[in-house]
Amino acid sequence: MYLVIGLGNPGEEYENTFHNLGRMSAQKIQKEAKLPDFELNEKFQSLVTEGKIDKEKVVVALPETFMNKSGKAADALVKSYKVKPENVIVLHDDADIGLGKIKMVKNRNSGGHKGVESVMRALKTKDFVRVRIGTTKSISKKGIWRDRDLMNQVVKKIPASQKTLAAKEVKLASQAALMTVQEGLGKAMSEYNRA
Repeated sequence: MYLVIGLGNPGEEYENTFHNLGRMSAQKIQKEAKLPDFELNEKFQSLVTEGKIDKEKVVVALPETFMNKSGKAADALVKSYKVKPENVIVLHDDADIGLGKIKMVKNRNSGGHKGVESVMRALKTKDFVRVRIGTTKSISKKGIWRDRDLMNQVVKKIPASQKTLAAKEVKLASQAALMTVQEGLGKAMSEYNRA
């Protein structure tokens, strides 16, 4: 059994923002796998759908907490469904990766991402799969951020000029998570971590 969690912020004002790329990718999985519509589950503080992908049971969740409180939902879901941490897949935006690209990692530090930190604290482990989804990146040749307020950047609506790249990476992230469920993490990482 797998648990897929799409991190983001609930509410219309955060729809189609870079910070919600994880949430958008989880929604794409629900459509691609033809899972039932999401339903609010108060116990998990999440919108949840579940079903089977091939013969594997899968739960896909969109926490209705704000990003930095995502661990509350993750903890309740993991405990209730008795999912092993290594079968948890967290989809999230990542400012260290260029727009249009994704990277899969497991058992790695949060890189300063508050939603990921919240999940790590709640699950008391970092031994879960993460699909890191690139956001706008404006760095100098030395790798120093030019954007002074990263938070304001990621909660802005995705501009029309970048929607194609954002849609591409949402599709890649959803496919990477689906391949992990269907064929295992090793296969998915070799397929989707090709720079």
